[in-house]
Amino acid sequence: MAALPGPETVEPPPAPRARRRTQSVGDLTLESGEVLEDVRVTYQAWGRLNADRSNAVLVLHALTGDSHVVGDRGPGQPTCGWWPGLIGPGAPLDTDEWCVIAPSVLGGCGGTTGPSSAAPDGRPYGSSFPRITVRDQVRAEALLADRLGIRSFALVVGGSVGGMRSLEWAASLPGRVRRCVVLAASAAASADQIAWSVPQQHAIRLDPAFHGGDYYPGPGPRAGLEIARQIAHATYRSAAELALRFGGDAQSGEDPLRGGRYAVQSYLEHHGKKLVRRFDANSYLALTEAMNSHDIGRGRGGVEAALRRITAELTVAVVSSDRLFTPAEGERVAAAPACRELAVIDSPYGHDAFLIETEQVFGIIARALGSPARAEVQPPRPRLVETGPR
Repeated sequence: MAALPGPETVEPPPAPRARRRTQSVGDLTLESGEVLEDVRVTYQAWGRLNADRSNAVLVLHALTGDSHVVGDRGPGQPTCGWWPGLIGPGAPLDTDEWCVIAPSVLGGCGGTTGPSSAAPDGRPYGSSFPRITVRDQVRAEALLADRLGIRSFALVVGGSVGGMRSLEWAASLPGRVRRCVVLAASAAASADQIAWSVPQQHAIRLDPAFHGGDYYPGPGPRAGLEIARQIAHATYRSAAELALRFGGDAQSGEDPLRGGRYAVQSYLEHHGKKLVRRFDANSYLALTEAMNSHDIGRGRGGVEAALRRITAELTVAVVSSDRLFTPAEGERVAAAPACRELAVIDSPYGHDAFLIETEQVFGIIARALGSPARAEVQPPRPRLVETGPR
């Protein structure tokens, strides 16, 4: 396995600023038949639409991300952008050429309608927020595109759960996607992925502060959400990387034989605490349940039949060490007749490589857009320990 690099000291170029905007998209009929009233979608945009609105690019975030793809922290924005270097003048998504749209997902807590939003009675939805699916999330994004006058996207790109939505866009709305990049995702949620999510959901629901999902305005099930994130984060990294970084070592200054922690234990606890400072537990439940529902073949004659619906130029990327969305699952997506490239992101970092290995990822995106020169650009490598929201 490749040796793990130390932190880089080179800073990426300043990211272009884009303020958050919220657009009402009307009522949304869910896959279940239930109607979610007066849905609002929060998004950020970089660059300008051209006269015929043909230069729009849609970037879709992962599980606990949001619309803040690039940029610094700021008011109402607790995290830095999760794909620094992707968007801006001369970047892989060059804002002199492309207008980049990044919505926060339906069911999340990034401003788009979710469990903490006000229901028609004025109180937070809480336990009354309906069960949603990946297809529902894509429909909400399509309604946003309608409001913005965007008939089709030059590119739809996302990683992990964002990759699920990218693929669903291509299968559900083939006439509205000209190119599609699916990073570290699958055609349908696997039994293994669902199995990992079950104890995460139980940890939240069994927290005494959950109150059946109606815990607003209180802090809610913070301990349960911390545990859920610890479980999830262990699947985001490879076993080999955790062994190399931590092994069975004790946390500095602590002795596990006397009640202290292991280094890897401290690492997971750190990421659990980071999440509860910025994320809503009900949204975590809604989004993991939506992820579990993912199956582009549902009602379409199976996955292979659904893949044949895709008309966009499809690029699929897998991570060599990903144990959550395995390379085999990406290869299944790449069997689509529309697939132009199956790229392997060679990395020891596991699933998180779609956020960490920006040199490789941005090259894949640039090739999908037909920009060979930009495919060779190598932005500064992010620090190993911290990754953006996923």
